[in-house]
Amino acid sequence: MDSLKDRVKEIEKQEIINALKGCNWVKAKAARKLGITERIIGYKVKKYNIQKDEIVKN
Repeated sequence: MDSLKDRVKEIEKQEIINALKGCNWVKAKAARKLGITERIIGYKVKKYNIQKDEIVKN
């Protein structure tokens, strides 16, 4: 069973991916949509190892 912390991380990652897809992978637009800064979205993309080429394939 996943811990609450793991579930929250997965939800956060998926929301970032959805925002990026919806904003054509423009981080600044996605950050505004999520109500966070560009710096934070950059950090989270790196933290969760979100890569456009891998997401587009799925």
